Amino acid sequence: MRHNKKFNHLGRKTAHRKAMLSNMASSLIQHKRIATTLAKAKALQVYVEPILTKSKEDTTHSRRMVFSLLQNKEIVTELFTSVSEKIADRPGGYTRILRTGFRLGDNAEMCIIELVDYNENMLKEKAVKKAARTRRSSVKKEVADAPVATEETPVAE
Repeated sequence: MRHNKKFNHLGRKTAHRKAMLSNMASSLIQHKRIATTLAKAKALQVYVEPILTKSKEDTTHSRRMVFSLLQNKEIVTELFTSVSEKIADRPGGYTRILRTGFRLGDNAEMCIIELVDYNENMLKEKAVKKAARTRRSSVKKEVADAPVATEETPVAE
């Protein structure tokens, strides 16, 4: 039985896995979007979401905790300046995984993992969808089918 064995080891030893996730998290913070396999993206999502939550509070302790996981001063600085401002009002769910298909060589499922607040295309579509929302009822349908009378008032000159 495999009770309480939810962790995906990704076929690597502990040190290799931690180094890989640290590098991938740094790349995600730097580039805002990376392409990888689905298994690695899911593992990265679990790894990077607590880091992004810690970055919302800019204290020496939180900076040191994040640096111990990322090991890159420039990335930590970028995380605490530009990224934390964008995610400040979001209560969680900072990353999005978009499946892109299968890799030709070994048929591994590929995906893109990205920071949610940095995808401008999806933010625009979301704003348009909210504005276009209407309620449907039979009363409006009858009114919409009736001919619209327009009165033009003559302009007195």
